[in-house]
Amino acid sequence: MENHNDPSGYWRANVRLIIGSLIVWALCSYGFGILLRPLLAGIKIGGTDLGFWFAQQGSIGVFIILIFFYAWRMNKLDKQYGVDEE
Repeated sequence: MENHNDPSGYWRANVRLIIGSLIVWALCSYGFGILLRPLLAGIKIGGTDLGFWFAQQGSIGVFIILIFFYAWRMNKLDKQYGVDEE
């Protein structure tokens, strides 16, 4: 358990979470949808190739999942560092 009076630790954990979420989002939207699309062209999903799916729908779905993951994880961090709303 972290120190409840460590604002720098809380901030570091928050920034790590943000950076990790941005990396996942960039990989799914930009990486799979644009850069890796030729490699994913042979994999079919829903009648189209996987790269197109990520560019059109997958990146949006991943973004929505990341929103809920971030909120869940931040609630845990808030409780861990004693800055929760309850």
